[in-house]
Amino acid sequence: MPIVWTVRDSKGELLHRFIAGSPREVARKVVTSRYDAFRLEVSASYREQFDRDLKTVLARHDWQIVPLKRRTRAHRRNEAQLELNAPLSGEPPLVKTPRFVRNRAKALRVG
Repeated sequence: MPIVWTVRDSKGELLHRFIAGSPREVARKVVTSRYDAFRLEVSASYREQFDRDLKTVLARHDWQIVPLKRRTRAHRRNEAQLELNAPLSGEPPLVKTPRFVRNRAKALRVG
């Protein structure tokens, strides 16, 4: 399950305009100065400068970079939904043919 990150403000509210796939991507959105993503990956000194700017911005606004918890949906399925291609009436299930079959009529013929 992929994790999504964002910023939480001093009131505990999540700021959706900062949603990104990693804490560093969120940080790049938070810091108003433009920082090169590649240089952040390869240069320790560039990353240290970026981290100082990030800490300043987060402290000024009293923000935190936090993971977003995904809501899980409770799916309740009955037996009819679990059977693939089973009609709700008492008819037998439909036959599915693979996509690569050119003539479906021939493939569906029984005997």
